[in-house]
Amino acid sequence: MSSELIEVVTTDATDRMAKAVAHTRSEFAGVRTGRATPALIEKLPVEYYGSEVPLQQLASFSVPEARQLLVTPFDKGSMAAVERAIQMSDLGLNPSNDGVTIRLVFPPLTAERRAELVKVVKSLAEDGRVSVRNARRAARRDLEELADTSDVSDDDLARANKDLDKITHSYESQISQALAQKERELLED
Repeated sequence: MSSELIEVVTTDATDRMAKAVAHTRSEFAGVRTGRATPALIEKLPVEYYGSEVPLQQLASFSVPEARQLLVTPFDKGSMAAVERAIQMSDLGLNPSNDGVTIRLVFPPLTAERRAELVKVVKSLAEDGRVSVRNARRAARRDLEELADTSDVSDDDLARANKDLDKITHSYESQISQALAQKERELLED
């Protein structure tokens, strides 16, 4: 019985850590590299008929060239709202509208901007690591409660804590690997 409860706690912690890593990777995708990618703008809020809607619900995206992104709104009436949302974003892009699609041309990144983006990515990675550690802390608290309320032995508790540490290090290293890859993308021309 006690080993099953320990297993439930560690499985829950593992799921939380996996979600933290996935979230961190999705945050990395939203940081601009030298290439055009729909992830940069798909979550932009657009004022559409009086409500805020993510751009991905209003348009489709395509990347005809490495530094170019085409946004094709499903509703031609939303073209001006989509264009305004892109202009108001902090991406520094100037959309050009041909009546059917909105073309975004991404200028090359300067060295200063690359350094700023590396700092942003490192901050996002640290936030991901903190989330992983918070999941570990919550699992340890649950294990302590189990030890107090049921017949979990000290050896089982110590073993479970060691397993939690191994799992935590595994997910932290996944975040570190994703960070290293994103830094390489940001620093290459």
